[in-house]
Amino acid sequence: MILIIDDDSAVRSSLSFMLKRAGYEAQTVPGPREAMDVVRVEAPALILMDMNFTLSTTGEEGLTLLKQVKIFRPDVPVILMTAWGSIQLAVQGMQAGAFDFITKPWNNAALLQRIETALELTAVPKDAPEEQSETLNRSHIIGKSQGLMEVLNTVARIARTNASVLITGESGTGKELIAEAIHINSQRVKQPFVKVNLGGISQSLFESEMFGHKKGAFTDATTDRVGRFELANKGTIFLDEIGDLDPSCQVKLLRVLQDQTFEVLGDSRPRKTDIRVVSATNADLRKMVSERTFREDLFYRINLITVKLPALRERREDIPLLARHFADRQAEINGLPRTEFSADALNFLSRLPYPGNIRELKNLVERTILVSGKPTLDASDFDAQYLRHDEPVKASESSSLAGMTLDEIEHQTILQALDRHKGNLSQVAMTLGISRAALYRRLEKFNITVNEK
Repeated sequence: MILIIDDDSAVRSSLSFMLKRAGYEAQTVPGPREAMDVVRVEAPALILMDMNFTLSTTGEEGLTLLKQVKIFRPDVPVILMTAWGSIQLAVQGMQAGAFDFITKPWNNAALLQRIETALELTAVPKDAPEEQSETLNRSHIIGKSQGLMEVLNTVARIARTNASVLITGESGTGKELIAEAIHINSQRVKQPFVKVNLGGISQSLFESEMFGHKKGAFTDATTDRVGRFELANKGTIFLDEIGDLDPSCQVKLLRVLQDQTFEVLGDSRPRKTDIRVVSATNADLRKMVSERTFREDLFYRINLITVKLPALRERREDIPLLARHFADRQAEINGLPRTEFSADALNFLSRLPYPGNIRELKNLVERTILVSGKPTLDASDFDAQYLRHDEPVKASESSSLAGMTLDEIEHQTILQALDRHKGNLSQVAMTLGISRAALYRRLEKFNITVNEK
């Protein structure tokens, strides 16, 4: 049974009718007192709760009711209903334990999808066997460490739902591979998987890139363009580096994720989209929320489920397996004979710090194979190709930072890294701990021209 709590009889009737047509049993009550009478007696499968009752618009009644419900029924998912202008109330509700929120007027298809997701996720027993990952299509995910297996167990549990997923972890840990695994193990596997690197999209191009444009919508719009959300319809959209998104673009993204509708530039007719959203970042979004550089309401919208990837140094037992995989791929791609590793070589690889994580290991293995040309590699071969991250800093680089702004420090650090690595952007990005796309944005920001190597 789904319990609907709203003081508007028209809303109760509309929701009840929608749910019954979708095959759910619904019960409606007008306010907090009647809701608690129901909750004390039985546990609904889910609760749809308005945030405001009587003439109040503060949301205090809704927050109080939510806390009371959670005391009696802590495991029942609650989806909050509020107006777009009162979305901050929903954020407070999420902090108080709500499962999700929708804004009025709602999109029936989007609401039903969220109800289905909430019911699927909360129906999974907490003691589900860890062997779930054995039936998972892992694609190119290599490893068997405990940290990785915990991630894959989570992916196996949530892949078939429509829950939004936020993948966190350091640069180079394989967040895109996890996003692909979520898609290929979902019910949307035969539909598009659209990747968007938000760190590489400027603010001025965001709407055109994401929503598309009609011919003549602006000066350079010589043809129609299909946006990423339309391309991803019925499938999954992967929003990489979401922490780099400009605040003004965050609002536009939130509206699409909230209502699953968008407008093409030059066309005021709203278009619907049915998408599963998977996001990724190496930034600390909670810290960004506290610093008000990332919207809290968007943060709650994208991270119904959070998957944190371990750094490579936290799963060292996987390094020999990964090295073998990268060597075999290199041989296959370039038509080379299989390369072997000595025991010393694998020990050497397993001891490195890897600030660049899996991406750094992949580059090291491939570079060493191509440069050495030997059938069996030992520790000295890898040592010769290893890019040291602990080289002494030049005296000129260690000058006092007193009086410099953060932008000036960042600008100077990038110039020093470019000089140290002679313009090799892959090495510069690895040294700075950011992706190439994020580095490109900073080069554009500081008007730094590089002859890429």
